[in-house]
Amino acid sequence: MRGIRIGVGVADSGGMPLDALLAQIRGAEQAGFHSVWIPNIFGMDAMTLAALGGRETSRIELGTAVVPTHSRHPVYAAQQAFTTQAACAGRFVFGLGPSHKLVIENMLGLSYAHPALHVEEYLRVVTDLARDGKTAFQGRLYRVNAPLNVACGSPPPVLIGALGPRMRRVAGALADGTITWMTGRRTLAEQVGPGVRAAAREAGRPEPRVVAGLPVAVTSDPAGAREAASKLFSLYGNLPSYRAMLDAEGVRDPGELAVVGDAAAIERAIRAFADAGASDFHAVPFAHGDDARASVRRTHELLGELARS
Repeated sequence: MRGIRIGVGVADSGGMPLDALLAQIRGAEQAGFHSVWIPNIFGMDAMTLAALGGRETSRIELGTAVVPTHSRHPVYAAQQAFTTQAACAGRFVFGLGPSHKLVIENMLGLSYAHPALHVEEYLRVVTDLARDGKTAFQGRLYRVNAPLNVACGSPPPVLIGALGPRMRRVAGALADGTITWMTGRRTLAEQVGPGVRAAAREAGRPEPRVVAGLPVAVTSDPAGAREAASKLFSLYGNLPSYRAMLDAEGVRDPGELAVVGDAAAIERAIRAFADAGASDFHAVPFAHGDDARASVRRTHELLGELARS
């Protein structure tokens, strides 16, 4: 589809065999998707899976959506990201973000204080290592003196989850753009995109990528699909950063943001995201109706057709 790159998310609900996940990545390339996005939640490690997927594909871009920063020191995150870039032969995109207080404090027992400052300093360490192969960074949260020498050609582009104003400035000034989730078209057009692009211009950086991620279902029952999405993705309505995006868009729950309908409706919706300034659309097919497998297959097939066009 002109004006926007279409990628697809890897479905990993946890406990899925490695071979099945790699089959999804190979299938995404065969279907003609521009990119495949790998979550890093409570299933397989996303960068490890990207590295393995990179060895089994030749064209498709492989990205993480997204790797939590607090649990990995930036030197070792960069080391793994650069190694993954080598495994993917230059097709890796390092998506990262601070995760959520619920995960970082309640589950991991780490501090979630100053998440935007944390990501900014984290990125400065990673970008130092990418540019110079070493860093001597002294910040409030990180004080790092370390070299890194990974033969990966050029370091991977870095995208961050940039939902708040400060994170958008960081995404434009230090990263290569943003990867969003549960963020509507109007909010992308009026807040996220302009904020990231303005920061990139001020820093003299190239035009940033803006990746819009949303659930998608091809269906003849849009109302039923939205109801299903509201249940499947209800967690995101309770996490503060995503709740803020729902509120900014003026919707009550995630189901209202889902891209659902027949083929023409799905195509119109994706074109609307392109018009709103998204460079990429990250589609997450979800099951709807009595035959869940057939529902996801229909959605995947249509999205692949749109990507190839």
